[in-house]
Amino acid sequence: MVEDIEKPEKVEVLNIDSKKVNHDYVKPSAHAIDKDSWQQVGVMLVTSCNCAYVLSFSNLMLVPLGWAWGIFCLIMVGAFAFYANWLLADFHIIDEYRFIRYRDLMGYVFGRRLYYTTWILQFLTLLLANMGFILLGGKALKEINSEFNSTTMRLQVFIVIAGFVYFLFAYLVPTMSALRNWLALSAILTITFEVTLLAILLKDGKKSKREEDYNIHGSKTDKIINAFGAIAAILACNASGLLPEIQSTLRKPAVVNMRKALTMQFTIGLAIYYGVSIVGYWAYGSSVSAYLPSELSGPKWAKVLINSFAFLQSIVSQHMFCAPIHEALDTKFLRLDEKMFSKNNLLRRFILRSIVFGMNTFITALLPFMGDFVNLLGSFTLFPLTFVFPSMIFLKVKGKSSNRVEKAWHWINIIVFSLLSIITTASAIRIIINNARIYYLFADT
Repeated sequence: MVEDIEKPEKVEVLNIDSKKVNHDYVKPSAHAIDKDSWQQVGVMLVTSCNCAYVLSFSNLMLVPLGWAWGIFCLIMVGAFAFYANWLLADFHIIDEYRFIRYRDLMGYVFGRRLYYTTWILQFLTLLLANMGFILLGGKALKEINSEFNSTTMRLQVFIVIAGFVYFLFAYLVPTMSALRNWLALSAILTITFEVTLLAILLKDGKKSKREEDYNIHGSKTDKIINAFGAIAAILACNASGLLPEIQSTLRKPAVVNMRKALTMQFTIGLAIYYGVSIVGYWAYGSSVSAYLPSELSGPKWAKVLINSFAFLQSIVSQHMFCAPIHEALDTKFLRLDEKMFSKNNLLRRFILRSIVFGMNTFITALLPFMGDFVNLLGSFTLFPLTFVFPSMIFLKVKGKSSNRVEKAWHWINIIVFSLLSIITTASAIRIIINNARIYYLFADT
């Protein structure tokens, strides 16, 4: 596996005031670095973010906000997320060193405390996202089964099946770069899924004889709390929390290529999943389900097709979000002087992947309520990772050379988004507490 390890290459771009370079944050990786084209990464971003997990967010993003505020927040959060990722991409290389992990970048610039803070926030995000994918896969399989059987099995059975399939894919396709052989299939599945879904949504919306209810329900306090939760959910659709890890796979120039890939994601990709979410809300109003395909009227073959493609495409999509966890474990426990598919590393990777997917599958089966926890993910972890930390890095690295307007702008970002993180986190916790009465272990939702 020696050929898969690359030490950070020295490229003079940005510098930070430091008397001594701390090489603790400049480490090699067990996964491939500097291999992929921007087109490959762009397609990976578009297909991974346009999975059925995100396309079912009409319920989370628009129902609590309604039409006017919903569209406004979609545009504003999407625009700020694009800007923040664009900014963060510029700090991939500092002091001639290429940082391939978000936590390494934060540790190098700010020290060990921010290293561990980033590590915790990022891994919470990725683990929760993986659980959401497992739940999505389980629900898709259950919907397929319900079309053929009047008495369906419990959701937990399908969650276990989905978890096992995801584990098998992660074991055989060990790195993010290795997704290159699966992206064409993922794109075909994504396009077919979305076209079929949109066709049925438009049919259902036009055929509806009742006037859809687009009112925002609940008390004034509930409306405010749910609105902040919706903003957090919109952010969860637009941010991954792992941009440096994705950028590490790109060929030089990594900054330029990452920005090209981001442009593809925040134009083509954003238009697709925003469009489906908006049409889903239009078709079913405030009663739209948290899993959009379960609302569809048919025909039977179309519902089976949509759920089948949702499950198959999610196998590829979920891998991008879990790859940084695999990378950390592989770098720590695999034998780096052997090939990735050596007998010893195959056994070690089997154990590592089994632990990750075994734990995530069990928790998902135990608590199959991901909607409210998506709000918590977006508020507690993604606000700092997406908006606050990039501005902090800018002030640290470029602060002395920037003008007053730039400094003021980034301080405003830090303050405003830190406050939003606190408010939306409190909102998400209250939503979870209010809904705790409908939660029960191993629920067959």
